[in-house]
Amino acid sequence: MKTFYGKNVLLSSESAKEIYRAVKDLPIIDYHCHLDQNKIRQDAKFSDIGELWLSGDHYKWRAMRLCGVDEKYITGDADYREKFFRYAEIVPRLAGNPLYYWTHLELRQVFGIKEPLNAKSAGRVYTAANEKLKDISVLSLLKQYKVEYAATTDDPCDDLSAHGKYGDTLVAPTFRPDKLLALDGEYLKKLGETVGYAVSSCSDLLRAAETRLQYFVARGCKISDHGFKRFPKAYADGAEAEKLFARRGQLSEEEREKLFGFLLLELAKLYKKYGMIMQLHFAVTRNVNPQMYAKCGADAGFDVIADAQEPEDVIAFFARIPDGERPETVLYTLNDGNLPALAALTGAFGNVKLGAAWWFNDTVQGIRKNLSVIAEYSALGTNFGMLTDSRSFSSYARFDFFRRILSDYLGGLVEKGEYDIAAAVATAENVCYNNIKGALGL
Repeated sequence: MKTFYGKNVLLSSESAKEIYRAVKDLPIIDYHCHLDQNKIRQDAKFSDIGELWLSGDHYKWRAMRLCGVDEKYITGDADYREKFFRYAEIVPRLAGNPLYYWTHLELRQVFGIKEPLNAKSAGRVYTAANEKLKDISVLSLLKQYKVEYAATTDDPCDDLSAHGKYGDTLVAPTFRPDKLLALDGEYLKKLGETVGYAVSSCSDLLRAAETRLQYFVARGCKISDHGFKRFPKAYADGAEAEKLFARRGQLSEEEREKLFGFLLLELAKLYKKYGMIMQLHFAVTRNVNPQMYAKCGADAGFDVIADAQEPEDVIAFFARIPDGERPETVLYTLNDGNLPALAALTGAFGNVKLGAAWWFNDTVQGIRKNLSVIAEYSALGTNFGMLTDSRSFSSYARFDFFRRILSDYLGGLVEKGEYDIAAAVATAENVCYNNIKGALGL
């Protein structure tokens, strides 16, 4: 039996251990996260571990609800000490859940605590962690984890004054135009105020998008991001898009989809023009519980996996962009039934890659499946590796989680005589660091 969360956790062979040793201390490039850049600028500190862990982590919130914890101790007005103790009580029930791994990796790496978290140990862990927290700040965490680059998620109307270099960490914005594409009237008014002219036509909207994109690029933005349920099935041309925009409040679902498709294609052209990477997150249905959405708002743990995306619709999108005009694109699906088809698609269109195991798939088996599909249907050695997709500053333990699983996957091939160790080490180094560093021009 291995030591509880010892140095070889998730590493099942000598080859895996050798590969892991080559990548474990590489710097981190986190090209998709939801960290608060203002807390970075302030070098914020945390009152206790409950605040650090539970102030905005919908993964933990969801798990606590699954285990019957009252909402008072999740998003309610209980203090962080009470919330932490309720979380500690449910941790032993999370066998195989990524939270169990992340929790204990963070306890070891951030706080030096090696015992399992449960109801009996909660008091000791809480006291020891809080003592350690006196010497911990946001910037010290970024330094400890060797975070070289962190790309936050930012609306086109956002002020980006907090972005920049903090120690060895470059904090850069990501262009996330989901609200712009929703065509809400109040948002379009806000967008117009931001750019200094009214957004009253589809061409105005695209002009405003480019104006704000230029602002983002001037402040270090190298990547965009989109989140939507599915790719459109039809696309408007420019003339039809103008007509649809004019009556945007009365569109049918098909008409709304056609306008969305037109705008997504136009934004893709802009990303290519400015040398940006385009990320596309899809196959998610958000805020499915109306009562809890009204109470807690968005990003509170009430999103679910949507039906698998029709591959033909993804193909139709990329087929509309000539190979020389397509930006570097990364695809993330929440429905892992899509993975083989999407991985195969990357061989048909230039500059398209399958991304990391996203959200519900960010598990031991989910990451292994993602790696195996990319390896078997695409080219694993070209992959961009891991990202946190997180709001927590201690979540960089997830990179270690990924590096261990990747090392174990490649090590398994080496142990079976199917892959040579030198190639495995080089592949791991490229996936963990070199590929995304090169793509971002860092």
